[in-house]
Amino acid sequence: MADTDHVNIWMLPERPPRGPRPAYSRAQITEAAVRIADAEGLDAASMRRIAAEIGTGAMSLYRYVPSRSDLIELMVDRVLGEMELPERPSGDWRADVTLLAGRQRAMLLRHPWMLGLRRRPGFGPNQLRLIEFGCRALDFGQPIDDILAAYTMLSGYVEQAVADQLTGIEEHNRTGLSREDVMARNSAYVNHILASGEYPMFSRIIRDAVQMHMSDDQRFHYGLDRVMTCMAAIIPSDEHPRPRPPPPPGPVPRSRGETPPLSAS
Repeated sequence: MADTDHVNIWMLPERPPRGPRPAYSRAQITEAAVRIADAEGLDAASMRRIAAEIGTGAMSLYRYVPSRSDLIELMVDRVLGEMELPERPSGDWRADVTLLAGRQRAMLLRHPWMLGLRRRPGFGPNQLRLIEFGCRALDFGQPIDDILAAYTMLSGYVEQAVADQLTGIEEHNRTGLSREDVMARNSAYVNHILASGEYPMFSRIIRDAVQMHMSDDQRFHYGLDRVMTCMAAIIPSDEHPRPRPPPPPGPVPRSRGETPPLSAS
């Protein structure tokens, strides 16, 4: 059942209308939480740990941030604010998408704990700013669901690419082995697989694929270019623009000031 009593953190005032002047701000609490998460991971950014960081009691923080879920919303939006973008898209969607993907990748590499959290439906001001930029860059008159599909495709690719890169970094830190070292250690077994002839697609990957020999940057942009090729399939061309679809069926229009009917749910 829906929690009808829930109040979104972005609707709560920073400062209560009554009571003593706050000793801290949400921004201070959020900054402390982000510093801890960057150093030790998201789970380490507990209310108790943040309180110790800024020199207060854990329970006092709830006057500023009602719940841990609210805290994560603030953290996510604070980090998304690092993604500097123009006020509006340039009109060259490939250039805009490349810029957006690069900014998102850099942000995730700085804050690995953000992987997966960007999709939280908190709709903070910075998240809304990114949605507006990304969707406007891809809006050429096609249905909004196609725009969302393209935007989601892009974000999903960036997150997966960063996750793969971070896995490689973690593996290197754990073992001290480079990607080339790992390939060399497994060469005898890989040759055994190739000789068996049982895995023809894997054999093609080993013999012909070049991605595994690319740098992280090269591999990211190689994949991004293929993603944009897929996105282009649902973006109308200049020669054959798609008309905007009619709005979906909705409630019967009402006159100004008329009270809307209650939902059946």
